[in-house]
Amino acid sequence: MQGPAGELDRREREVLRALVHDYIQTGEPVASGPLLSRHELDASPATIRSVMSDLEALGFLEKPHASSGRIPTERGYRLYVDTLLKFRPPSQAERDRITTLTTLTTDALDVSRLLEGTADLLHSLSHHAGVVTTPRPRPDPVRQLEFVRLRENRLLAVFVSEAGIVTNKLVQLEFPVEAGELDRAAAYLNERILMAGAAATSLDTLRERILEDMRADHSTLQGLMQKALRLAEQAFAAPPVAEVQRVLVDGEASFLDAPEFADVQKARALLKAFAEKDRILRVLDRVLRSQEVQIFIGAESEFATVPDVSVVAAPYGVAGQVLGTLAVVGPTRMNYARVIPLVDLTARELSRALAQRSDTMG
Repeated sequence: MQGPAGELDRREREVLRALVHDYIQTGEPVASGPLLSRHELDASPATIRSVMSDLEALGFLEKPHASSGRIPTERGYRLYVDTLLKFRPPSQAERDRITTLTTLTTDALDVSRLLEGTADLLHSLSHHAGVVTTPRPRPDPVRQLEFVRLRENRLLAVFVSEAGIVTNKLVQLEFPVEAGELDRAAAYLNERILMAGAAATSLDTLRERILEDMRADHSTLQGLMQKALRLAEQAFAAPPVAEVQRVLVDGEASFLDAPEFADVQKARALLKAFAEKDRILRVLDRVLRSQEVQIFIGAESEFATVPDVSVVAAPYGVAGQVLGTLAVVGPTRMNYARVIPLVDLTARELSRALAQRSDTMG
Protein backbone atom coordinates (compact mmCIF):
# COMPACT_ATOMS: atom_id res chain seq x y z
CA MET A 1 0.00 0.00 0.00
CA GLN A 2 1.42 3.33 -1.03
CA GLY A 3 1.98 5.94 1.65
CA PRO A 4 1.33 9.55 0.64
CA ALA A 5 4.50 11.43 -0.26
CA GLY A 6 3.59 14.17 2.17
CA GLU A 7 4.16 11.95 5.19
CA LEU A 8 7.95 12.14 4.68
CA ASP A 9 9.98 15.31 5.12
CA ARG A 10 12.76 16.37 2.75
CA ARG A 11 15.56 14.57 4.61
CA GLU A 12 13.59 11.33 4.86
CA ARG A 13 12.90 11.41 1.13
CA GLU A 14 16.56 12.06 0.35
CA VAL A 15 17.69 9.18 2.57
CA LEU A 16 15.12 6.81 1.09
CA ARG A 17 16.06 7.79 -2.48
CA ALA A 18 19.77 7.31 -1.75
CA LEU A 19 19.27 3.98 0.00
CA VAL A 20 17.06 2.50 -2.74
CA HIS A 21 19.55 3.70 -5.36
CA ASP A 22 22.47 2.04 -3.53
CA TYR A 23 20.60 -1.21 -2.93
CA ILE A 24 19.65 -1.43 -6.63
CA GLN A 25 23.32 -0.96 -7.53
CA THR A 26 24.89 -3.34 -4.98
CA GLY A 27 22.25 -5.82 -3.88
CA GLU A 28 23.64 -5.55 -0.36
CA PRO A 29 21.88 -4.13 2.74
CA VAL A 30 22.84 -0.48 3.16
CA ALA A 31 24.27 0.95 6.41
CA SER A 32 24.43 4.61 7.39
CA GLY A 33 28.22 4.96 6.98
CA PRO A 34 28.45 3.86 3.32
CA LEU A 35 25.28 5.83 2.57
CA LEU A 36 26.90 9.02 3.84
CA SER A 37 30.15 8.37 1.97
CA ARG A 38 28.37 7.96 -1.37
CA HIS A 39 25.80 10.77 -1.11
CA GLU A 40 25.75 14.40 -0.02
CA LEU A 41 23.05 14.12 2.62
CA ASP A 42 24.17 17.04 4.81
CA ALA A 43 23.62 15.18 8.08
CA SER A 44 25.61 13.40 10.77
CA PRO A 45 25.85 9.59 10.96
CA ALA A 46 23.62 9.66 14.04
CA THR A 47 20.96 11.64 12.19
CA ILE A 48 21.07 9.26 9.23
CA ARG A 49 20.70 6.27 11.54
CA SER A 50 17.72 7.95 13.21
CA VAL A 51 16.08 8.70 9.84
CA MET A 52 16.63 5.11 8.67
CA SER A 53 15.07 3.86 11.91
CA ASP A 54 12.04 6.10 11.31
CA LEU A 55 11.70 4.86 7.73
CA GLU A 56 11.79 1.29 9.01
CA ALA A 57 9.05 2.07 11.56
CA LEU A 58 6.93 3.55 8.73
CA GLY A 59 7.31 0.37 6.68
CA PHE A 60 9.56 1.73 3.92
CA LEU A 61 12.72 -0.14 5.00
CA GLU A 62 13.50 -3.41 6.71
CA LYS A 63 16.47 -5.34 8.11
CA PRO A 64 17.09 -8.79 6.61
CA HIS A 65 19.04 -9.60 9.79
CA ALA A 66 19.26 -7.94 13.18
CA SER A 67 22.83 -6.73 12.68
CA SER A 68 22.63 -5.87 8.98
CA GLY A 69 21.96 -2.66 7.13
CA ARG A 70 18.55 -1.95 5.66
CA ILE A 71 16.86 -2.73 2.35
CA PRO A 72 13.70 -1.29 0.76
CA THR A 73 10.33 -2.94 1.31
CA GLU A 74 7.74 -3.13 -1.45
CA ARG A 75 6.19 -0.03 0.08
CA GLY A 76 9.54 1.72 -0.07
CA TYR A 77 10.00 0.80 -3.73
CA ARG A 78 6.50 2.03 -4.50
CA LEU A 79 7.11 5.46 -2.96
CA TYR A 80 10.50 5.63 -4.67
CA VAL A 81 9.02 4.87 -8.10
CA ASP A 82 5.99 7.14 -7.70
CA THR A 83 7.58 10.27 -6.21
CA LEU A 84 11.37 10.06 -5.82
CA LEU A 85 12.67 8.51 -9.02
CA LYS A 86 14.78 10.52 -11.45
CA PHE A 87 14.43 8.92 -14.88
CA ARG A 88 17.38 8.30 -17.16
CA PRO A 89 16.40 8.69 -20.83
CA PRO A 90 17.57 5.90 -23.14
CA SER A 91 20.99 6.50 -24.65
CA GLN A 92 21.34 7.27 -28.33
CA ALA A 93 22.67 3.74 -28.91
CA GLU A 94 19.60 2.25 -27.21
CA ARG A 95 17.28 4.49 -29.20
CA ASP A 96 19.02 3.46 -32.40
CA ARG A 97 18.59 -0.25 -31.63
CA ILE A 98 14.88 0.20 -30.99
CA THR A 99 14.39 2.26 -34.14
CA THR A 100 16.41 -0.17 -36.24
CA LEU A 101 14.29 -3.13 -35.15
CA THR A 102 10.98 -1.45 -35.91
CA THR A 103 12.15 0.03 -39.22
CA LEU A 104 13.73 -3.12 -40.62
CA THR A 105 10.90 -5.38 -39.54
CA THR A 106 8.29 -3.00 -40.93
CA ASP A 107 9.88 -3.43 -44.33
CA ALA A 108 9.64 -7.20 -43.94
CA LEU A 109 5.85 -7.09 -43.50
CA ASP A 110 5.96 -9.68 -40.71
CA VAL A 111 4.10 -8.92 -37.47
CA SER A 112 5.27 -12.08 -35.72
CA ARG A 113 8.90 -11.27 -36.38
CA LEU A 114 8.42 -7.73 -35.13
CA LEU A 115 6.85 -8.84 -31.84
CA GLU A 116 9.39 -11.62 -31.26
CA GLY A 117 12.20 -9.19 -31.97
CA THR A 118 10.70 -6.74 -29.48
CA ALA A 119 10.75 -9.33 -26.67
CA ASP A 120 14.36 -10.18 -27.49
CA LEU A 121 15.36 -6.49 -27.61
CA LEU A 122 13.73 -5.73 -24.25
CA HIS A 123 15.75 -8.56 -22.71
CA SER A 124 18.96 -7.44 -24.38
CA LEU A 125 18.59 -3.81 -23.29
CA SER A 126 17.32 -4.39 -19.75
CA HIS A 127 19.13 -7.67 -18.92
CA HIS A 128 15.82 -8.89 -17.49
CA ALA A 129 13.04 -10.93 -19.08
CA GLY A 130 11.35 -9.29 -22.07
CA VAL A 131 7.67 -10.11 -22.60
CA VAL A 132 5.27 -9.22 -25.44
CA THR A 133 1.66 -10.30 -25.84
CA THR A 134 0.31 -10.68 -29.36
CA PRO A 135 -2.93 -8.84 -30.21
CA ARG A 136 -5.96 -10.33 -28.49
CA PRO A 137 -8.21 -12.17 -30.95
CA ARG A 138 -11.24 -9.99 -31.64
CA PRO A 139 -13.57 -9.17 -34.50
CA ASP A 140 -11.29 -7.19 -36.79
CA PRO A 141 -12.63 -7.20 -40.35
CA VAL A 142 -10.27 -7.11 -43.31
CA ARG A 143 -10.51 -3.76 -45.07
CA GLN A 144 -8.01 -4.28 -47.90
CA LEU A 145 -6.15 -6.94 -49.88
CA GLU A 146 -3.07 -6.39 -52.00
CA PHE A 147 -0.97 -8.75 -54.11
CA VAL A 148 2.82 -8.39 -54.23
CA ARG A 149 4.56 -10.37 -56.95
CA LEU A 150 7.62 -12.36 -55.87
CA ARG A 151 10.00 -14.60 -57.79
CA GLU A 152 9.38 -18.06 -59.21
CA ASN A 153 5.62 -17.74 -59.83
CA ARG A 154 4.89 -16.75 -56.25
CA LEU A 155 3.10 -13.78 -54.81
CA LEU A 156 2.31 -12.41 -51.38
CA ALA A 157 -1.32 -11.80 -50.44
CA VAL A 158 -1.22 -8.92 -47.94
CA PHE A 159 -4.27 -8.35 -45.72
CA VAL A 160 -4.89 -5.10 -43.82
CA SER A 161 -7.43 -5.30 -40.99
CA GLU A 162 -9.76 -2.54 -39.80
CA ALA A 163 -7.39 -1.95 -36.86
CA GLY A 164 -4.46 -1.58 -39.26
CA ILE A 165 -2.83 -4.94 -38.53
CA VAL A 166 -1.02 -6.33 -41.57
CA THR A 167 -0.75 -10.08 -42.15
CA ASN A 168 0.37 -11.94 -45.24
CA LYS A 169 0.16 -15.30 -46.96
CA LEU A 170 2.46 -16.79 -49.57
CA VAL A 171 0.58 -17.94 -52.68
CA GLN A 172 2.02 -20.22 -55.37
CA LEU A 173 0.64 -19.15 -58.73
CA GLU A 174 -0.88 -22.06 -60.65
CA PHE A 175 -1.64 -20.04 -63.78
CA PRO A 176 -0.08 -17.05 -65.60
CA VAL A 177 -1.12 -13.58 -64.41
CA GLU A 178 0.15 -10.34 -65.87
CA ALA A 179 1.01 -7.39 -63.61
CA GLY A 180 -1.97 -5.39 -64.82
CA GLU A 181 -4.28 -8.34 -64.28
CA LEU A 182 -3.00 -8.72 -60.73
CA ASP A 183 -3.83 -5.08 -59.94
CA ARG A 184 -7.31 -5.34 -61.47
CA ALA A 185 -7.99 -8.60 -59.62
CA ALA A 186 -7.01 -6.94 -56.34
CA ALA A 187 -9.25 -3.95 -57.12
CA TYR A 188 -12.19 -6.26 -57.85
CA LEU A 189 -11.65 -8.23 -54.63
CA ASN A 190 -11.34 -5.01 -52.59
CA GLU A 191 -14.68 -3.90 -54.02
CA ARG A 192 -16.19 -7.17 -52.79
CA ILE A 193 -14.54 -6.67 -49.37
CA LEU A 194 -16.12 -3.22 -49.18
CA MET A 195 -19.51 -4.67 -50.06
CA ALA A 196 -19.18 -7.33 -47.35
CA GLY A 197 -18.50 -4.57 -44.80
CA ALA A 198 -18.85 -5.15 -41.07
CA ALA A 199 -20.80 -8.35 -41.63
CA ALA A 200 -17.52 -10.11 -42.39
CA THR A 201 -15.89 -10.21 -38.96
CA SER A 202 -13.17 -12.69 -39.90
CA LEU A 203 -11.26 -13.84 -42.95
CA ASP A 204 -13.16 -17.14 -42.91
CA THR A 205 -16.50 -15.30 -43.05
CA LEU A 206 -15.23 -12.88 -45.66
CA ARG A 207 -13.89 -15.73 -47.79
CA GLU A 208 -17.28 -17.47 -47.89
CA ARG A 209 -19.17 -14.27 -48.69
CA ILE A 210 -16.81 -13.26 -51.50
CA LEU A 211 -16.58 -16.66 -53.13
CA GLU A 212 -20.35 -17.21 -52.92
CA ASP A 213 -20.98 -13.77 -54.40
CA MET A 214 -18.46 -14.25 -57.20
CA ARG A 215 -19.82 -17.67 -58.17
CA ALA A 216 -23.34 -16.29 -58.27
CA ASP A 217 -22.24 -13.51 -60.63
CA HIS A 218 -21.71 -15.59 -63.78
CA SER A 219 -20.66 -12.55 -65.76
CA THR A 220 -17.45 -12.35 -63.76
CA LEU A 221 -16.40 -15.91 -64.37
CA GLN A 222 -14.73 -15.11 -67.66
CA GLY A 223 -11.09 -14.28 -68.24
CA LEU A 224 -9.69 -11.93 -65.65
CA MET A 225 -12.45 -12.43 -63.09
CA GLN A 226 -12.04 -16.17 -63.27
CA LYS A 227 -8.40 -15.62 -62.31
CA ALA A 228 -9.53 -13.32 -59.49
CA LEU A 229 -11.77 -16.09 -58.16
CA ARG A 230 -8.94 -18.61 -58.22
CA LEU A 231 -6.59 -16.08 -56.54
CA ALA A 232 -9.19 -15.45 -53.83
CA GLU A 233 -9.60 -19.17 -53.21
CA GLN A 234 -5.86 -19.53 -52.69
CA ALA A 235 -5.31 -16.33 -50.73
CA PHE A 236 -8.19 -16.84 -48.30
CA ALA A 237 -7.49 -20.52 -47.67
CA ALA A 238 -6.15 -20.98 -44.11
CA PRO A 239 -5.61 -17.25 -43.60
CA PRO A 240 -2.62 -16.29 -41.42
CA VAL A 241 -4.53 -15.02 -38.39
CA ALA A 242 -3.61 -16.16 -34.87
CA GLU A 243 -6.33 -18.23 -33.21
CA VAL A 244 -5.22 -17.45 -29.67
CA GLN A 245 -3.35 -14.68 -27.94
CA ARG A 246 0.27 -15.65 -27.41
CA VAL A 247 2.87 -14.61 -24.88
CA LEU A 248 6.39 -14.15 -26.26
CA VAL A 249 9.11 -14.33 -23.59
CA ASP A 250 12.86 -13.91 -23.91
CA GLY A 251 15.45 -14.01 -21.14
CA GLU A 252 13.54 -15.51 -18.20
CA ALA A 253 16.72 -17.37 -17.21
CA SER A 254 18.28 -13.99 -16.37
CA PHE A 255 16.66 -14.28 -12.94
CA LEU A 256 19.10 -17.07 -12.14
CA ASP A 257 21.92 -14.49 -12.13
CA ALA A 258 20.23 -12.39 -9.44
CA PRO A 259 21.33 -13.18 -5.85
CA GLU A 260 17.71 -12.92 -4.69
CA PHE A 261 16.97 -16.10 -6.65
CA ALA A 262 19.99 -18.16 -5.65
CA ASP A 263 17.67 -20.43 -3.70
CA VAL A 264 16.79 -23.35 -5.99
CA GLN A 265 13.18 -23.67 -4.86
CA LYS A 266 12.56 -19.97 -5.30
CA ALA A 267 14.07 -19.95 -8.78
CA ARG A 268 12.09 -23.03 -9.76
CA ALA A 269 8.82 -21.43 -8.63
CA LEU A 270 9.60 -18.33 -10.66
CA LEU A 271 10.42 -20.23 -13.85
CA LYS A 272 7.20 -22.20 -13.39
CA ALA A 273 5.29 -18.91 -13.31
CA PHE A 274 6.86 -17.95 -16.65
CA ALA A 275 5.80 -21.31 -18.08
CA GLU A 276 2.18 -20.62 -17.11
CA LYS A 277 1.28 -18.20 -19.87
CA ASP A 278 -2.22 -17.61 -18.50
CA ARG A 279 -0.68 -16.15 -15.36
CA ILE A 280 1.37 -13.66 -17.39
CA LEU A 281 -1.69 -12.74 -19.46
CA ARG A 282 -3.71 -11.99 -16.34
CA VAL A 283 -1.04 -9.56 -15.19
CA LEU A 284 -0.56 -7.84 -18.53
CA ASP A 285 -4.28 -7.69 -19.32
CA ARG A 286 -4.52 -5.14 -16.51
CA VAL A 287 -2.36 -2.84 -18.64
CA LEU A 288 -4.70 -2.96 -21.65
CA ARG A 289 -7.06 -0.49 -19.95
CA SER A 290 -4.25 2.05 -19.60
CA GLN A 291 -2.57 4.38 -22.05
CA GLU A 292 0.74 4.59 -20.19
CA VAL A 293 3.47 2.63 -18.44
CA GLN A 294 2.32 0.61 -15.42
CA ILE A 295 4.65 -0.64 -12.67
CA PHE A 296 3.72 -3.59 -10.48
CA ILE A 297 6.05 -4.13 -7.54
CA GLY A 298 6.26 -7.43 -5.69
CA ALA A 299 2.88 -8.79 -4.67
CA GLU A 300 1.06 -6.07 -6.65
CA SER A 301 1.61 -8.01 -9.86
CA GLU A 302 0.27 -11.33 -8.56
CA PHE A 303 2.69 -12.75 -11.10
CA ALA A 304 4.34 -15.36 -8.94
CA THR A 305 4.05 -16.88 -5.51
CA VAL A 306 7.66 -15.87 -4.89
CA PRO A 307 8.45 -12.31 -3.75
CA ASP A 308 11.02 -9.91 -5.19
CA VAL A 309 9.53 -9.70 -8.71
CA SER A 310 8.46 -6.48 -10.44
CA VAL A 311 6.80 -5.84 -13.80
CA VAL A 312 7.20 -2.68 -15.89
CA ALA A 313 4.65 -2.80 -18.71
CA ALA A 314 3.12 -0.58 -21.38
CA PRO A 315 0.37 -1.04 -23.98
CA TYR A 316 0.91 -0.78 -27.72
CA GLY A 317 -1.64 -0.25 -30.44
CA VAL A 318 -2.79 1.51 -33.59
CA ALA A 319 -5.10 4.50 -34.08
CA GLY A 320 -6.07 4.68 -30.42
CA GLN A 321 -6.88 0.97 -30.22
CA VAL A 322 -4.80 -0.99 -27.69
CA LEU A 323 -3.71 -4.29 -29.23
CA GLY A 324 -1.32 -5.84 -26.71
CA THR A 325 1.25 -5.26 -24.02
CA LEU A 326 5.01 -5.36 -23.73
CA ALA A 327 6.92 -5.60 -20.46
CA VAL A 328 10.17 -6.12 -18.63
CA VAL A 329 9.94 -8.58 -15.74
CA GLY A 330 12.80 -8.51 -13.27
CA PRO A 331 13.75 -8.44 -9.60
CA THR A 332 12.23 -5.68 -7.46
CA ARG A 333 15.84 -4.49 -7.33
CA MET A 334 15.75 -3.58 -11.03
CA ASN A 335 17.01 -0.21 -12.25
CA TYR A 336 13.61 1.50 -12.61
CA ALA A 337 15.17 4.80 -13.66
CA ARG A 338 16.49 3.10 -16.79
CA VAL A 339 13.91 0.35 -17.41
CA ILE A 340 10.76 2.52 -17.30
CA PRO A 341 11.90 4.90 -20.10
CA LEU A 342 13.07 1.91 -22.18
CA VAL A 343 9.67 0.21 -21.94
CA ASP A 344 7.86 3.46 -22.70
CA LEU A 345 9.99 4.22 -25.77
CA THR A 346 9.76 0.66 -27.10
CA ALA A 347 5.97 0.66 -26.80
CA ARG A 348 5.72 3.97 -28.65
CA GLU A 349 8.09 2.83 -31.40
CA LEU A 350 6.24 -0.48 -31.81
CA SER A 351 2.95 1.42 -32.12
CA ARG A 352 4.54 3.77 -34.65
CA ALA A 353 5.82 0.84 -36.71
CA LEU A 354 2.39 -0.81 -36.79
CA ALA A 355 0.74 2.50 -37.72
CA GLN A 356 3.27 2.99 -40.52
CA ARG A 357 2.47 -0.45 -41.88
CA SER A 358 -1.21 0.44 -41.85
CA ASP A 359 -0.61 3.78 -43.62
CA THR A 360 1.60 2.12 -46.23
CA MET A 361 -1.09 -0.39 -47.05
CA GLY A 362 -3.95 2.10 -46.69
